[in-house]
Amino acid sequence: MPKTSARLLSLLSLLQARRDWPGALLAERLGISPRTVRRDVDRLRELGYPVVAFKGPDGGYRLEAGTAMPPLLFDDEQAVALAIALRIATTSGAGVEEAAVRALTTVRQLMPARLRHRIDALQVTAVTRPSARPDARVDGVVLSALGAAVHAREVLRFDYAPVSPPEVADGGVPAPPRRVQPHHLVTWGGRWYLVAWDLDREDWRTFRADRITPRTPTGPRFAPRALPGGDVAAFVAARFRGSDGSGDWPCRGEVILGLPAADVSRHLRDGVVEALGPNRCRLALGSWSWVGLAADLGRFDAAIEVVGPAELKDAFARLARRYADTSS
Repeated sequence: MPKTSARLLSLLSLLQARRDWPGALLAERLGISPRTVRRDVDRLRELGYPVVAFKGPDGGYRLEAGTAMPPLLFDDEQAVALAIALRIATTSGAGVEEAAVRALTTVRQLMPARLRHRIDALQVTAVTRPSARPDARVDGVVLSALGAAVHAREVLRFDYAPVSPPEVADGGVPAPPRRVQPHHLVTWGGRWYLVAWDLDREDWRTFRADRITPRTPTGPRFAPRALPGGDVAAFVAARFRGSDGSGDWPCRGEVILGLPAADVSRHLRDGVVEALGPNRCRLALGSWSWVGLAADLGRFDAAIEVVGPAELKDAFARLARRYADTSS
């Protein structure tokens, strides 16, 4: 059986991990008897931790939240995970970079030497995409407002800053605020986005959070709609691909390249490559348009034979004419 001090730390860590813990399950996880669990809970209470018991078939214990609660304790793996998360947060674009750096410094100073060595040895460099420019950073207050509306399922009204000159309605009146049912707050390519049902356009929309200025108060509560496909990650990926909701690229074609399959596969993310010989391969690839697909395939410095469809052949022909015109 572990020493009492180590056992208390393990018990506290478990109580912090979930809201309710049946007594029998705690005893099983700690490898002790239910009676010992009761004694250890009493010791935590003496130390100031508000552990309450609840009755029922699976009676057990709960660690209550409160302003007078002593400092949280983390086991080794939780402490390391927290430090890594804070390092990643310094490049999140969520407007919390400076606070994350300060929090990481505080957490590191409180760690025992063995954990500081682990953190220092694990150097994490978050590389952002070129699209994640400083102007895409979002105020933390805005993110909190969007997240609160998503959680409360309340209609959100906001002004949406255009990329080009201000959008105006008939008569030169500024565009009215957008009205949406917010469903998810997501990150993609270094930017934050709000996925929502647009009440005026009666369709799903994806809004850049850095262009949103929420209005108060929020609107009435709503019953959430089912997101197309049911998976927010697949939905957002499909929208950025220009997909019709199937999750796949709207334009997909197949060619034969005069290159080894190994050389081609190194430069692909979601294409399918099949080796046809030492210097020949079949490639199936998708894109948001046929011309875009033809241009993407043209980056391979090799002979290209179009297998299909006819739209891809036409796109190559249009590109050939366009490129030929530039030299005339």
